[in-house]
Amino acid sequence: MTRLIGFGFRFLLLVSALPQALQAAALVDLGVDVLARGQFRELQGKRVGLITNASGVNKNGASTLDLLLHAPGVRLTAILAPEHGLYGTSWAGERVASVQDPRTGLPIYSLFGETRKPTPEMLRDLDALVYDVQDIGCRSYTYISTLGLAMEAAAENGKEFFVLDRPNPLGGVRCEGMPLDSRFRSFVGEWDVPYVYGLTAGELAKMIAGEQWISKRPALTVIPMNGWRREMIWEDTGLLWIPPSPNIPQSQSAFFYVLTGLLGEASGVNNGVGTPLPFALVGSPELDPYGFVRAMSRSRIAGVVFRPAWYRLFGKEGRGKIFGGTQIHLRDPRRVPLVPTALTLLEEVNKALNGTPIAGMRADDGVMFDKLCGGDAVRLALQQGKSVKDLWESWEPYLDEYRTRRKKYLLYPEAAAHPSFGETGGEDPPLEGAIPKAQPVPANRKDP
Repeated sequence: MTRLIGFGFRFLLLVSALPQALQAAALVDLGVDVLARGQFRELQGKRVGLITNASGVNKNGASTLDLLLHAPGVRLTAILAPEHGLYGTSWAGERVASVQDPRTGLPIYSLFGETRKPTPEMLRDLDALVYDVQDIGCRSYTYISTLGLAMEAAAENGKEFFVLDRPNPLGGVRCEGMPLDSRFRSFVGEWDVPYVYGLTAGELAKMIAGEQWISKRPALTVIPMNGWRREMIWEDTGLLWIPPSPNIPQSQSAFFYVLTGLLGEASGVNNGVGTPLPFALVGSPELDPYGFVRAMSRSRIAGVVFRPAWYRLFGKEGRGKIFGGTQIHLRDPRRVPLVPTALTLLEEVNKALNGTPIAGMRADDGVMFDKLCGGDAVRLALQQGKSVKDLWESWEPYLDEYRTRRKKYLLYPEAAAHPSFGETGGEDPPLEGAIPKAQPVPANRKDP
């Protein structure tokens, strides 16, 4: 009994020490941590509207909503929620209603429902908007569209705007991919940045204002992080990962989203959404896993492993349908050239399925695909059988100009030398020799 009591006491000590342990493990102070350490002085005496969701937490996991709710001298008056809602329970593209929060009694105004930009009525009783949402570093992820449109609304209504800065989980170095053709501007491609843009939310806010991408610029204050460096990916920060949306459950999901997000619009192809591995799978009932993996392995892409896989989707719609394809493993995320790999996956899937994924797109899916890509160049190249390598190489002058243009908005200096990424080849051996001959699995195969 004495031993049992002693164990229980030690367990309670361990549990009580967890918040301190988490704090010690975090190498980065988030913007909200810096704000709190300064006694919220920037917000003193202000009526505040908070744009946030479940990912808006400090380094110990306490929500920014709760911190502002109890901050002395700060009056939290309203909550504004982006796509997926305040608690992240809505699926991609699903309209979110404005409701009253049962826990705090505050109004939750939806920015993904009747409007995607705060209205004068939402802002009437506020002095300032505060933005604290975790982003993933990819242009088509809609939170950065919400950021800029909310900045514009704040300016139009004479309100201050604050950004509590957070890390870019892809790091702050890599800039990759498709430019935005202004003809295809949309909520999944609102700002003139590449597909992978290499900025934190605070830096992007400064760029949105500085480049005059919005009609009117607000009085903008960015509360920067302490301890974050541009070469850091999320795993380097020691911070907790809180899913910013239902299909981004892990920090590596940000990498997977870039790799396979575009495949979600392709006809007959699944990218893992609807499974425990969203965006980490590529499959189709008509795809031969071994042949597809051999084709991808021939590209000798650094930092990534493609493994043959079969899977099925959750729910009734997945019954009786087996998907064959590949599971993507990130051996070294820093080295993976994300957009070239994404385009190679698109190209090889399209070849393996005789052009059906692109040519067979429904009209609405084709429109959305082009919006996600920021133009029709990717779709047209795939339809015409042109080399995707030529396509991504054609973007280099644009990316060079963008890297130069973004420098004046950086809050965290660029290192003299940073870890390399985006190179093919390297020490990863081709996997072709380890892959057996094709062994097709019937699409209607029953589980044993």
